[in-house]
Amino acid sequence: MAKPPSQITPPSPSQRPLIEWPTLAMVVICYAGLVGVLAWGGVIGVAGSVVLLAVFIALHSSLQHEILHGHPFRSAVLSEALVFPAVGLFVPYQRFRDLHLLHHYDPNLTDPYDDPESNYADPAAWAVTSTPIKALYRFNNLLLGRMLVGPTISLWRLYKDDFGAFTKGERSILWAYGLHGLGMIPVLYVVQGAAIPLWAYAMASYFGFSLLKIRTYLEHRAHEKVPGRSVIIESRGPLSILFLNNNFHSVHHAHPKLAWYKLPACYAERRSHFLDRNQSYYYASYVDVFRQYFLRAKDSVPHPLMAEAKQERELEHQ
Repeated sequence: MAKPPSQITPPSPSQRPLIEWPTLAMVVICYAGLVGVLAWGGVIGVAGSVVLLAVFIALHSSLQHEILHGHPFRSAVLSEALVFPAVGLFVPYQRFRDLHLLHHYDPNLTDPYDDPESNYADPAAWAVTSTPIKALYRFNNLLLGRMLVGPTISLWRLYKDDFGAFTKGERSILWAYGLHGLGMIPVLYVVQGAAIPLWAYAMASYFGFSLLKIRTYLEHRAHEKVPGRSVIIESRGPLSILFLNNNFHSVHHAHPKLAWYKLPACYAERRSHFLDRNQSYYYASYVDVFRQYFLRAKDSVPHPLMAEAKQERELEHQ
């Protein structure tokens, strides 16, 4: 489905302050944390360094998300320069930006073909999927599985799709990966001079991706009404800070230009409105999410509404 141009370009920053200081402060905290852990890795130890680095790498990705939505400067060039270092190693920022902005065309949310961030499968394709792959994706539908194998699945899909698109003539993909390679140079330079080995930093990058999978695990569900597809998790704890309040995800999709530090107040002021709007797709905290889904799937891998639509069409033709 073609995407309206307004949905695939960054929002206009004309109504924002010249500098959003809370976001800039979080950028400083993120890089200071990364450099501090690398500098003191010999004291902290490899295991502790991996854990701490994973947290700051996840925060860096949350900042990338904030920046692709037009923060903290009015200039996109200046904002994107803040996250030029490829701290997370695996995902080119420009690919994340372009695919995520496509994801923000809400009528396509959760569609296996039109939503680049969907975790659902086409029921027809699922029916002919091999048993081992089905087992892998069913495990991926547990929160535990999403954290362990989810990053690998996401990266495989990204690289496979990007390679296919590049071979079909989308040369902008090569540019994105080229910039990503340049962004890795300062990161690898700093890491090679640190007290922890490169493999440990790579492991931390993977674990950082795993932390992000906690946020994305149930951000969206299959629902007939578009506003009912995006979740609200009322947590204001450490994970909410790590995810820059993106747990108020229904608010973010309703107001994608709103800065991260304004999302909780926006939700609090109109709580009943947002819960009515998203059909009460709501959890009180990430503790509830872990309790319910750490070892149990939230829903099926095949997209349930696609299957229902197919059944309705078959009944109409009988």
